[in-house]
Amino acid sequence: MGTTAGHDGALEHLEESLEHHGLETRGIEPVPDSERTGTPRGLLPTWIAANITVLLVTMGASLTVSFGLNFWQCLVVGVAAPLVSYGLVGLTGIAGKRGGAPGMALSRAVFGQRGNLLPGALIWVARWGWETINAVTGAYALLTVLDILFGIRRNTVLVIVTLLLFVITTFAISGMGIRAVRYCNRWATWLFGAFSLLVLGRLIVAVDWTAVFGQRAGPAAAMVTGAGLIAAGGISWAPTAPDFTRYLPGTASSAAIVRNTVGGAGIVVLPLVLMGAVTASATPGLAKATDPVSFLGEILPLWLAVPYLLVALVGMLLINAMSMYSAGFTAQTLGFRVHRHWAVSVNAVISLVLGGVLMLAATSFMASFTAFLSLLAVAFSAWVGVFGVDMLRRREYDATALLDTTPAGAYWYRAGFSPAAVTAWALGLAAGLVFTTCDWFTGPLAANNPVGRYGLGWIATIVVSGLLYAVLPKPAVVPATAGKPAPLAV
Repeated sequence: MGTTAGHDGALEHLEESLEHHGLETRGIEPVPDSERTGTPRGLLPTWIAANITVLLVTMGASLTVSFGLNFWQCLVVGVAAPLVSYGLVGLTGIAGKRGGAPGMALSRAVFGQRGNLLPGALIWVARWGWETINAVTGAYALLTVLDILFGIRRNTVLVIVTLLLFVITTFAISGMGIRAVRYCNRWATWLFGAFSLLVLGRLIVAVDWTAVFGQRAGPAAAMVTGAGLIAAGGISWAPTAPDFTRYLPGTASSAAIVRNTVGGAGIVVLPLVLMGAVTASATPGLAKATDPVSFLGEILPLWLAVPYLLVALVGMLLINAMSMYSAGFTAQTLGFRVHRHWAVSVNAVISLVLGGVLMLAATSFMASFTAFLSLLAVAFSAWVGVFGVDMLRRREYDATALLDTTPAGAYWYRAGFSPAAVTAWALGLAAGLVFTTCDWFTGPLAANNPVGRYGLGWIATIVVSGLLYAVLPKPAVVPATAGKPAPLAV
């Protein structure tokens, strides 16, 4: 990772101008105290927007159709899943206000400058899949609108065009930076909330509630599995949580950070999951649809289906924009010597290519999505376990050391690695995988035990990695450098 010791006056003037007009040019370097003027309340629309996706509706339908859960069990799952997953996201976000830097930059203090490349590379690759899933869902939404309004049927050319439009728009929003993301999040929150109320009102009138409440309860084990599946999507935001809290002052309330993170997610997750569960009672095939969006055109009237799909499309754009925004930082911590918005373009191209493959070649979107979630959660949880335990002992981060990738840097440790962190991460990752089963992979211990049977491989990952890191000998905590500004990183 390269740093720039000095920029000429013209470049500095350009960057100041861009910042003033909304284009964020700051990379992974810690944010100066003078710019950290955000408030925890601003996190509420951020995490609302991060969950505006019709995938939650389809997953709610799966709870009823595939897992056999009744309405009240789905209610419990819809509360428990965001509480657990976004509780972890909120706790990780506290590191952002302590260090003022993106999550994967702060991670260097834990794993070492070279050691951080291991979880960083895995998280970056896993994020390709998350962005691909969102891009494909957004493209399906646009295709469904074209079909409803104009009777234009899906074909290969149209699939590529809609996917390209989605990815380009995502790149534009994420490339502009945090201000653009937050601005779009606020508007999307209000629009999605308004149309979701209309959809819920339609369901209240049209659904046979006797059939909904008359459904028999499913097994408790299915509740655990369903909650874990929905929580898996939330846990993937944990490494990026500091990216959205680094503009908060160090005096910001930690409790407020967690509260607004969980609250923002829960406001969206619970009603969408219940919407899917209720709708599935009348349309059981919803959970097995070939794509996760077109069913909305069948269950809603035209006047409601089209605007709701368009608002959902905006929501999925913002989810991907947030993901790509953070992916740019991850790419920079891996050594890409480019500005953040150019690092974002790498993920944009990858999601376009993988999205085309998924839409044109995959036989089942939901099967691929479920398998991906299972592995995604394990990949992110290994980092969460180590980083979370480290937060218990580290209250501040050395801004200069975060960017010093030379052997003289305070976070170089042993040949650039923190043995305790890297060992705990690797063994935690392995432990999670052996307990995980999905369409793509089956671990050797995934059967005949509660962890594997209930789909809790990601929980095992966090526990193993966290406990190992807690007991292994670790490097001393490096105190923050007082009064010494961090150099800018490209």
